Amino acid sequence: MSKEFLTPADQSLRIGAIVFPDMDQIDLTGPFSVLARLPNSSIQLLWKTPTVVQDQLGLKLVPDASFSEAAPMDVLLVPGGPGQEQLMEDETVLNFITKQARQAKITFSVCTGSLICGAAGLLKGRSATTHWASLHLLKYFGARTSHERVVIDGNLVSAAGLTSGIDGALRVAALLRGEEVAKGIELAIQYAPDPPFGVGSPELADDELLSRVTAETSQLTEKRLQTAKRLAAKFKISTTE
Repeated sequence: MSKEFLTPADQSLRIGAIVFPDMDQIDLTGPFSVLARLPNSSIQLLWKTPTVVQDQLGLKLVPDASFSEAAPMDVLLVPGGPGQEQLMEDETVLNFITKQARQAKITFSVCTGSLICGAAGLLKGRSATTHWASLHLLKYFGARTSHERVVIDGNLVSAAGLTSGIDGALRVAALLRGEEVAKGIELAIQYAPDPPFGVGSPELADDELLSRVTAETSQLTEKRLQTAKRLAAKFKISTTE
């Protein structure tokens, strides 16, 4: 593993995680459980204002600071979820991400958080992944699409859907503090996935199940597609379509 981002143990790490209405909390809380265990580190939840936000299933999250109050972060975590659609054209959010990403050691997206990063101009010419239902949208941001669970391209780390954020966070932990620290965290949280049905990716699901789950999110996926096309035109990114 690259030692480019390895940080001495006596050097503190500031980690910032964006929260927003209608996000998917596991995109945050999974990685939080890993990154908060990094030695000599602190983690803050960030939003435009320091007001409570509610995730798509009703969990309330309290930001620690507003964007204007946030210090430069060593790691910026960008989660996803249905509310991501609004953030893709929110200049306040995009400007904050762009500014933080310029100085961060690592920008880390989970699930459709990669689309927000794409809207902020961070994916052009880079490899990235996202939730399987949105993989076809990455090209509109100039990204090279990967089907891997975690993709590392320079200082950009992207994790696929939801629970992949834990995998991604462990990789980030290894990049910053070394593999032995990351291994200790993996054991401490007993991260040894053994899904009961073994259908957690399109390749493992039968056609009927895949069609049903795809249909359940088809309206949101279509909205995301239209937004991605608008942004591709704005950025003058050509696609095969």
